[in-house]
Amino acid sequence: MSVLDVLKSEMVRVADSQKKQLAPLTDDLVLLNSGLDSLCFAILVASLEDKLGVDPFTERDDVQFPVTLGDFARFYEAAIKVA
Repeated sequence: MSVLDVLKSEMVRVADSQKKQLAPLTDDLVLLNSGLDSLCFAILVASLEDKLGVDPFTERDDVQFPVTLGDFARFYEAAIKVA
C-alpha cells in the first residue's frame, strides 16, 4: 500500500470517527478544505506515525507544512526515505 493510500484510508477513518464530512480526496485538495479540523489532524498525524513509523513534524526543525493532499503524501514519503 502506498503512502498516499495509507493517508487517504486514515483520513476517511478519522473523518468517520469524528463525524466529519470529508471532501473528495484528490492530490490538489487543499488540506484546510478537507473537512477535517485541528483535532482530526492531530489524530491523523498520531495514527500515521503508528502506521508509517515516522512523524515528520517532530523529526525536523525546518518543517514546511504541506498545503495539499499531494504535498502531505510527499512530505511523509520524504520522511520515510530519511528514516
